[in-house]
Amino acid sequence: MSALKRTIPRPPARLILTTPEHLIAFGFGAGLAPVAPGTFGTLVGIPFFLVLMWLPWEAYLAVVALLFVFGCWVCGASSRLLQVHDYPGFVFDEIVGFLVTCVPLLPAFGLWPLHPALGLLAAFLLFRLSDVLKPWPIHLLDRHVHGGLGIMLDDAAAGLLAGLAVWGLTFLL
Repeated sequence: MSALKRTIPRPPARLILTTPEHLIAFGFGAGLAPVAPGTFGTLVGIPFFLVLMWLPWEAYLAVVALLFVFGCWVCGASSRLLQVHDYPGFVFDEIVGFLVTCVPLLPAFGLWPLHPALGLLAAFLLFRLSDVLKPWPIHLLDRHVHGGLGIMLDDAAAGLLAGLAVWGLTFLL
């Protein structure tokens, strides 16, 4: 690709909000944010976590795994419909990646020693940092795995890395 990046046309909001695959892939509209759609998508992950956190940890992990598999399908379908791989507005992957990051915060584990809001803030910041910087091997996944799996996998890996950092913080605090 040349030094000039190809501009991807922005799909109309009406299309995104009325097509089920787009609506979900775009994080129920969060991906339509004009700046930092990934950050807005991650914010959508917070209420998901607050609802799911009360499940037994095995059920939480099962739901997150199912959301990952569903995300592979729905983001792949949205990508095919838009004819763009990993459009910046796809943020369902951020929602699932954030849920991966939050595993150490589950009440069942009792690891987080401070106020739960501080745990969520740490998870949010560490996930965004990991997702934006895409350290090795996350950037390899981002470049070499395509389709719905590629869209979801790099954010799940970023969530795993950030989750390990959150887990490490529990021992430092």
